[in-house]
Order: sequence, then structure tokens, then C-alpha cells
Amino acid sequence: MNLNRLKEIREDRDLKQEDVAKAIGIRQQQYSEYERGVVLISIEKLNKLADYYNTSVDYLICRTDERKPYPKSILK
Repeated sequence: MNLNRLKEIREDRDLKQEDVAKAIGIRQQQYSEYERGVVLISIEKLNKLADYYNTSVDYLICRTDERKPYPKSILK
């Protein structure tokens, strides 16, 4: 995963690691480890990050350069 994208999107929004970590329910140190590639991000946390940033998981993991999120599925 291109971890620079996590840092890039966070910095584009003038957020601190602590802000994002708190929003997704983890410690700042753990979020820092995500950005540095020390720890893999769970699917659950990727989904929370995508919702928080209003983008798609595909954007966060560099499968697309389109920031716009996908429409929500009616199936759940």
C-alpha cells in the first residue's frame, strides 16, 4: 500500500495524526505506525478511514486516483 497517501490526505486537510487516530478509535502511535508501514491496517480500520476522509478504500490503497467515494450499497 502506498502509505504516503495516508499522510498526504491527512496533511491536505490540515489534520494531526492524533485527530485521525481519535476519529477511528485508535492511539496516535498506532496511526503513525500505519503511515510508516510498520503495521498493516485492518479492513475495519480502512473502512473507517475511508468514511472519515469521505473517499474509497481503493483511493487509500492507490487502486484509483479518484477521491470521490463510491455510492453506498443498498445491500448490507
